[in-house]
Amino acid sequence: MTTTDWLIDIALLLIVLRQMREERLTTRTILLPLGMIAWAASNYLTNIPTAGNDVLLAVVFAATGVVFGLAGGLLTRVRQVGGQVGGHVLIKASGGAAALWIISMGFRLGFAVWSTHPSGAAHLTSFSAAHNITSGQAWVVALLLMAVGEVVVRLGTIVIRGQLLQARVDRDANKPTHRPAAYV
Repeated sequence: MTTTDWLIDIALLLIVLRQMREERLTTRTILLPLGMIAWAASNYLTNIPTAGNDVLLAVVFAATGVVFGLAGGLLTRVRQVGGQVGGHVLIKASGGAAALWIISMGFRLGFAVWSTHPSGAAHLTSFSAAHNITSGQAWVVALLLMAVGEVVVRLGTIVIRGQLLQARVDRDANKPTHRPAAYV
């Protein structure tokens, strides 16, 4: 792993610390992680192998990322302040959401470190040969798609929850506060 790889992985792990404090859901909140994952994708998705079981590996890892992202998005606290039209949506990662993020990021970081050591490389080569995974790039693609799936789905889930909450608050604010008299 290069120094850049380490810095990216550590930065992605540290994002969870920032999310442990409540913050306003803004464009910046959404674009920062998306920008980081887009940068990683543009640098590491140079070649997408499709031979053997490479695509299956990528799909399984991407699906795992989607599941982690959905769970993380659902475990993130989303609330509205102001209680009226034009209020703000606040988000805060719960302990469960943070744990999922740390587990998945830790897995990817640990896998990258393990695969660069002689015993890890030997095991990975043996596993890849036995399961018709044709190259190391297949693993890079699979791990990166796992991260992309997790980040995009988590953010999408949070944004949708925030929009639904805001729509509910707006709807409730526009309801009449009194009932019209009944006609007899």
